[in-house]
Amino acid sequence: MGASLRALRALVLLAGFYLLGVILLAALAGADYAIVAWDHGGPLAVKIVIVSVVLAVPIVRGMFMLRTPKGEAPAGVPVTEAQEPLLWQTVRDVARQVGTRAPDEIVLIDEVNAAVGEDAKLLGLRAGTRRLYLGLPLMTGLDEMQLRAVLAHEMGHYANLDTRLTPLIARGRAQLIRTIGHFHDRADRKVAKERAKQEKKSEQRIAKGRKAQEIDTSGQGATYRAMAKIYTAYGNFYLRATLSSARRQELAADLASVRVAGRDAAASALRELNALDSAHGFYMGSYATLGVGAGLLPRPGQVFGGLRSLLDARSHELEELRRELSTEPASPYDSHPALAERVARIEALPDDGRAGEAARPALELLTDADGAMAALEQAVLTPQALALKRVDWEDLVHESMTRYVDRGTADVREVLAAEGAGPDLGALLAAIDADPAVRWRIADRLPKSDQAAAATGRAAREFARPVVRRALNQLVTTELTARGAARWQLSWSDSATLRYPADGFEDQLDLALDAALADQADTESLRKLVLAP
Repeated sequence: MGASLRALRALVLLAGFYLLGVILLAALAGADYAIVAWDHGGPLAVKIVIVSVVLAVPIVRGMFMLRTPKGEAPAGVPVTEAQEPLLWQTVRDVARQVGTRAPDEIVLIDEVNAAVGEDAKLLGLRAGTRRLYLGLPLMTGLDEMQLRAVLAHEMGHYANLDTRLTPLIARGRAQLIRTIGHFHDRADRKVAKERAKQEKKSEQRIAKGRKAQEIDTSGQGATYRAMAKIYTAYGNFYLRATLSSARRQELAADLASVRVAGRDAAASALRELNALDSAHGFYMGSYATLGVGAGLLPRPGQVFGGLRSLLDARSHELEELRRELSTEPASPYDSHPALAERVARIEALPDDGRAGEAARPALELLTDADGAMAALEQAVLTPQALALKRVDWEDLVHESMTRYVDRGTADVREVLAAEGAGPDLGALLAAIDADPAVRWRIADRLPKSDQAAAATGRAAREFARPVVRRALNQLVTTELTARGAARWQLSWSDSATLRYPADGFEDQLDLALDAALADQADTESLRKLVLAP
């Protein structure tokens, strides 16, 4: 379908929204006329007219919502051609090969994504300022040819005038969503009002010594919800009608990426996107923001820049993600076809002889990648985050884990206080020496499973043993890190691990814990191993 026909269809769908409103208003007016003529202006007619007017308000409000709410553009760092000449040259070269006008602005963002936008005028009929949003995490994981494939896909949307029609389609969606929301809000208010009324009556009945009646609001707001269902049905039709075209546009844009970068680069770029998306989410949650709870962030430029280290260290896991492609769209209304379908279509194309072309990392298109990462932090992080202390990765992992483990011992310390012992390992060992049964009383005060709670005698003691062992191990870790005898170790390929003072220490610690938890408690080996100078 050409751009003109797509524009016409978008206009027809938008007009359909207004036509639906006119039909509903006419139906309400006709019902009012009929009831007034039948009831001769009686109380029933007045009540029906009032209900019709109330129902008409959301319809009219939706129809006269002339301005489309503007989506918030991603926060990022705009870069000029003077700042990033090679990146601009690459983008312009790709646009030329696709056969479209290059973007007027390039904005670096913090997502595994590239997207284009256009401030089109006259409902998308007149061209406007074009912007390319390019994710630095995306560039981190791609080589230059894969990035060219991604850029060609986005330029393909420009060439097909997809970005011009976005405001027109968005207007219809926004008006439908707004109108449906009005009806649901009114229905919810109706339910809340009736609930409050019934609750008040129940309170009065209870005050008089009578049994309260069950709250029932099942019939409230039914008329509003019925109206919402009518608009929801049209909204589903609207989304399905625009969705099929949107998915065809994505497949057409994929072909543009093949023409520019080659079949293999285009397919591998999509596979890499799948892996990068998961890797980036894991990195941000487990590494970049690991120290936030301890008031720490990585050095400037490393909040996003550290992703490179993780990608280098987890190549095996990433390879699995490259193969595991989704066979269904992310949602029934996702404008992108399933990733597996897109890759299969590309890989089914004839070999174009461009396989194995050497390509440099995409980040080398930037004049100063580290500087760009640091500038992006300033643009997207909150003032509170930017005010956190900046430390090296090794210190961030050690200090963060040390604080978190120490906080994790809070419940153990409370239990020790309740048993009259001090808050540290030495005090606990002294309490065990004085009364070995304190171990089982401590376990009773800590959270336990239902099975453990029901156990008695020897069985209860066996359930309690691992609970006390965990508590002891936490206090040992806190003691060792506080004295500088152990240190949490950064690993890009695995979870952080605790590095003990010497080889074989962990085995000795296991034996010492076993001794402290034996029926005949012996704390001496644990005391010598951990507390001795």
